[in-house]
Amino acid sequence: MAESTHSPIADVQPGSHKGYMRLALSVATRSPPKPTNYRVGAVAVDPAKDEVLATGFTLELPGNTHAEQCCIEKLARKYSVTTEYLSDALPDVVALYTTMEPCSLRLSGNTPCVDRIIAISNRIKIVYVGVREPETFVSDNSSYRKLFEAGIQVVHVKGLEDDILQVATAGHEKRA
Repeated sequence: MAESTHSPIADVQPGSHKGYMRLALSVATRSPPKPTNYRVGAVAVDPAKDEVLATGFTLELPGNTHAEQCCIEKLARKYSVTTEYLSDALPDVVALYTTMEPCSLRLSGNTPCVDRIIAISNRIKIVYVGVREPETFVSDNSSYRKLFEAGIQVVHVKGLEDDILQVATAGHEKRA
């Protein structure tokens, strides 16, 4: 049987925020289920061209990596720059779709995803979020406030919350 060459990117209608969030959700399913983290997907889009620039999912790259971190690191590789110079290489406006609110604190000591996004806030102008981060690992996530203060718009894409949380918490102990 021939391997399918169908890409979920082909299913996204131009300008469809829900379509890009569904793509991010499909990317999240590639993350291994673990009780110690959420399975999250992220998609960076050039809205002027309606083009996916990069995707990322939790634990995609070596280390204890989050989806947004992987997406940003893959963008840097795509443009052959370090993440410190990524804002010089990106299109003028980039939208980031992430199934879950970016983290504001990393228990592992890694740079929080919200800080990585803010570091390129002169290009990432809007972050589309599927769900707020549950308080399982870190309470009082301050990402929405930090993004707002950095001049980045945050938009909740409604309608996929149950699916996102089901994928995100796969591998977690179910509470009664």
